[in-house]
Amino acid sequence: MKRAVTGLRAWLVQRVSAVYMLLFIVFVLIHFLVDAPHSYWAWRDWMTSSGVSIATTVFFAALLAHAWVGLRDVIMDYVHPIAIRVCLLVLLGFGLTAMGVWVMRILWMGHG
Repeated sequence: MKRAVTGLRAWLVQRVSAVYMLLFIVFVLIHFLVDAPHSYWAWRDWMTSSGVSIATTVFFAALLAHAWVGLRDVIMDYVHPIAIRVCLLVLLGFGLTAMGVWVMRILWMGHG
């Protein structure tokens, strides 16, 4: 029963993160079509506004969660030796965590 709950949770994370990322990308595309920034400073001001910064942070969190679930499932399905599987999962976890820290640093560096 525990495995079924984990599978359902992973399925839900994949679907919710995909829907959020799609909506965010549509929002950004519509914004740039309707009110495109005319300079770097206009773009920077828009990106550092609270709402956009939070939405972008949630986008990258959803992207990393989506990547974790997808790659974890591929590794668990196709890498059979336990030691190699654990090493790959640890490397994946560290890699995605490092990317998350890097993205947060970039996104929130402009906030002072």
